[in-house]
Amino acid sequence: MASIPCTFQIPFTSKPINHVPSLPKLSSKFLGSQSSLSWSRPSKIGPSNGSRTQCWFKFGKNGVDAEGAGIYGSQTRDDFDRDDVEQYFNYMGMLAVEGTYDKMEALLNQNIHPVDILLMLAASEGDKPKIEELLRAGAKYDVKDADGRTALDRAADEEIKELILGFSVQKA
Repeated sequence: MASIPCTFQIPFTSKPINHVPSLPKLSSKFLGSQSSLSWSRPSKIGPSNGSRTQCWFKFGKNGVDAEGAGIYGSQTRDDFDRDDVEQYFNYMGMLAVEGTYDKMEALLNQNIHPVDILLMLAASEGDKPKIEELLRAGAKYDVKDADGRTALDRAADEEIKELILGFSVQKA
């Protein structure tokens, strides 16, 4: 079982706070008047002697992986939408390079499924983990854009092409 240990230490004291620090006198009414300001004491929630708590978080069906927990890699083709394309476009710095969303919008307006657009973008960036995630989700590498280019055509290098083709052969 994989777990993530965490420790909470809550230092509380059982001694009451008897003094309240004095507030500075404000000479400007713009900053407020002294009579309208007050000092609140910290609340006394929890044990008064200090305590220590340990906990373990279990992720996934058996508590071991992010994929089983639905965090990463468990999506299907239809779990991806236009927002995912925009988020990836921004995350990978494509907006900074392109300067506009025109490239992304052009792909989205071509009636191509968002997961296939993401695969094209990930292939052009050489983003291996994203490519694997998208192919597992059912992205199609042979979908063509308006220029007739596929994810294979957009691949950053031969290693990315081999990854895409190799993954597709494994699924078949």
